[in-house]
Order: sequence, then structure tokens, then C-alpha cells
Amino acid sequence: MNRRHVTLAAVLSATLGGFGTAAHAQGDKLVRILVGFPPGGSIDIVARLLADKMKDDLKATIVVENRAGAGGRIVAEQLKSAPADGSTLMITPVVVPVLAPLVFSKLNYNAATDFAPVGHVCNFSFAVTVPVALPVKTVPELVAYLKAHPEKANFGSPAPGSLPHFFGEMLSRDAHADMVHVAYGGGAPLLSALVGNQVSAGIDVVLETLEAHRAGKVRIIATSGERRSAVLPDVPTLKEQGYPNMVAQGWFAMYAPAKTPPAVVEAINRALNKALAQPDVLDRFAKLGLEAGGGSPADLAALERSSTARWAPVVKATGFRAD
Repeated sequence: MNRRHVTLAAVLSATLGGFGTAAHAQGDKLVRILVGFPPGGSIDIVARLLADKMKDDLKATIVVENRAGAGGRIVAEQLKSAPADGSTLMITPVVVPVLAPLVFSKLNYNAATDFAPVGHVCNFSFAVTVPVALPVKTVPELVAYLKAHPEKANFGSPAPGSLPHFFGEMLSRDAHADMVHVAYGGGAPLLSALVGNQVSAGIDVVLETLEAHRAGKVRIIATSGERRSAVLPDVPTLKEQGYPNMVAQGWFAMYAPAKTPPAVVEAINRALNKALAQPDVLDRFAKLGLEAGGGSPADLAALERSSTARWAPVVKATGFRAD
């Protein structure tokens, strides 16, 4: 377990009345941010940055706890059973509240009833990446190449049932490319396969292949956002390359346990929004290929609903089930 301590005082004592007074009476109380992925990844970096920025507004010591495994579902279960007093939070990608319910028949949590939305943290785009040995520099060129060489019509993703998996299926269908999905055990193995020319294309979040692209080891030929990625201004979007339906983003968000008092959620939301507006946070996010989010808990709930509406037909069309 990896932890980072930031300063501590009685949690939310000024803003939350009884809750803060109780915390102060009991002595200093940790606020934990659960992250279901290993240290060093983009979501871990984001959690630690926000922990540092939110500590003063919440007057709390914030501890980031990494418990990797099961695509973030382990910490989702942990959040479900945590005290509903603002002392435990979770930053998670869209996969936990939206995608997992679409691909698993049985989950040990119900995102709609076990979590209280706190706030939308950020958005991220996907990158379409090819080996440098492949003689293509655009998505139309890739599609033409795969149609001319059907034995090489495949794409890799970091995991079966992941957003990159389903985004690749969308591309295959939209481009009529009949691409076979190849699942790898994470972003690093997928990148190795691309460097080794073992797969014709890879779909992953921009950050996973960015440095290899810059080093000339792989070639990113498109990104999935509405606009070009700030870290890849010379790479056109799929929309620009003639695929207007291929606009999609993932996101990170913050949650508390269900039944956390609204005043506590609102105070944490205010601290989150303030942190997300700071220039150095915006700059760090931009360097990670992320776009800052923000808004109210209700805005996050609406984002969940729209994301479910976006991905449910895609998942259904593939027939994929994770169990």
C-alpha cells in the first residue's frame, strides 16, 4: 500500500458544524482517497495532486491509498463499506460506475445506491497507435492497409472489457475494417506488442503511448476527443479524419460512500472545484493529456447517465460479458 500524507486538522470543522466538531473532539482524523490502481499511473498522480491541493480547504490530512486489482472494483467495494462521514473518498475512472455494471452479471457494489457522487475530476482521450514498421500515417491509410491485408486486421487493448476495447470495436465497425480484438494484460504489454510489430494497431489512453510516440518507437495516428489533445497538437482527431461518430472520452471522478451527509459532500465538492481551477493543476493535467472537469455532484450523476447511454449499445453489440 502506498500512502502520502498531507497536513491535518479537524476535518471541515468550520463548514460542517456537528461533523467537524465531532472530528475535532476525537482528535485529528485522516481523510483517505482510495485509488484502485498502482502508484505512478495517471489516476494516482491526479489523486495525489488533488490531495495536496484540497488539504487546506478541508483542514485535513489526506492519505492516498493504492489498492490495485480487478479494474478498480476492489476499492469500490471498500468504499461501499466505509463510514459515510467524509473520511473515505474514491477517485476512479468511468469503468467502475459505468462500464463494470454493463459487462459483469454480478458485482459486489451498486454504483447507483452505494456511492454518493462528489465531482467530475477530468476527461481523457484515447489514442490510435500503430507500429512504426506499418506503412500508415492516418486512420484511412490504416483501414485501407487492413482491408488489403485481412490477416493483419487486428487491434490490441490493455484489457478485455475495457473502454479501449470497446472503442476499438466501435472503430472496427464504423470503418468496416473487421478488426479482431487482441487483449493484453495492461498498457505496458500492449505497448511492447506495438513496438515489436506484433499487433497492427493499439487503442489506449493517450498517456500510455505518448512517450513512446515522442521517442519514435510507435506512431500515434489519431486521438478520440472532440478537439486535438493538448499534448499531441499535430495529431488529428478521428473526427477530423472522416469519422464523426468516433468521438469519445473517458473520465475520472470522485465519490463518497452513500448516505454521506449532503453538507459534507458539498464541502468536499467545493474544495475539489477550487483545486481543479488552480493554474498549476491545469498545467499538470494538460501535460498528462487530461482536461479538468468540475461541477456539482448532480453534474457528475448526469455524466454517469450520459456515459451509460453512450456505451451500453456498444457493449451490447459486441456481446461481450466479463463473467
